[in-house]
Amino acid sequence: MRPDALLYPAPEGLYCPEGGFYVDPVRPVERALITHGHSDHARPGHANVLATRQTLDIMQIRYGDGFCASQQAAAFGEEVLINGVKVSFHPAGHVLGSAQIAIEKNGTRIVVSGDYKRRADPTCAAYVPVPCDVFITEATFGLPVFHHPDPVDQMGKLYASLRQFPERTHLIGAYALGKAQRVIRLLRDTGYDQPIYIHGAMERLCDYYMEQGIELGELCPATIESRDKSAFKGAIVVGPSSAFADRWARRFNEPLPAFASGWMMVRQRAKQQGVELPLVISDHCDWPELTETISDLRPEEVWVTHGREEALVRWCQLQGIKARPLHLVGYEDEAD
Repeated sequence: MRPDALLYPAPEGLYCPEGGFYVDPVRPVERALITHGHSDHARPGHANVLATRQTLDIMQIRYGDGFCASQQAAAFGEEVLINGVKVSFHPAGHVLGSAQIAIEKNGTRIVVSGDYKRRADPTCAAYVPVPCDVFITEATFGLPVFHHPDPVDQMGKLYASLRQFPERTHLIGAYALGKAQRVIRLLRDTGYDQPIYIHGAMERLCDYYMEQGIELGELCPATIESRDKSAFKGAIVVGPSSAFADRWARRFNEPLPAFASGWMMVRQRAKQQGVELPLVISDHCDWPELTETISDLRPEEVWVTHGREEALVRWCQLQGIKARPLHLVGYEDEAD
């Protein structure tokens, strides 16, 4: 079966006509398969949603009980037949519950990787390579310049700043799903045993991570009204970066703005956002990991989406692998 007959880009998202479903559709559809809970991939309003149990739970936390008409949970490795098309979910290593989706019929298998990373991360199941004929990869950091450092070294930068500025409250901007919990766990795994204060927007997701067995240590609400402002001297506060630009952040003791993102490699971005302490911690693959993944899988074709598509397409072609960009719209990379 021709791959582009099994799956192709449509205005709503990647569409499988044989199965009658979309993968990560950007508008409401009858049947949606969702790779993970980030809002550019998991949107409310679909009639039927198939995803991992954790992704479904995260969507319920973020959107409420009525985020879809009906839902079905798929375990990692479980095969589900949809109108004669075999689909299965496999760990992507991006955030809790994140999955690659394998779509197979008549001997052709396409793997939609969604967002994925290969670095060790105890807050989610590790990426698993899935053999396939066509691999659909993101290219958020799909340029050779992107080589992400060891996240533990980035924690070292944070600890050095805490020693240098013991009176200042260190505010770490991090995306509420995945990045915040990963940063907190990195702090714990590198020996930080003090309470960590979190913005209210992160409480329910952090609670869910802990319910799923992800140890985050003592977390406290980052509210000033109920405690002395001096209690935050030398403290670490984790919250969405958008909150650090408003009056909420100015309530803390000499706040020092930090931001955890792969984009903090780009100094101009850090400067534009007023980030004093950039922490290069990414939940996406960097260039060597993208090319390593494709080299490991060695698919017949690679389709590249949302990111720096052309460089990765060209690299594939130089390796003798057929490749093309998909030019999908509606998927963001700024939150990394």
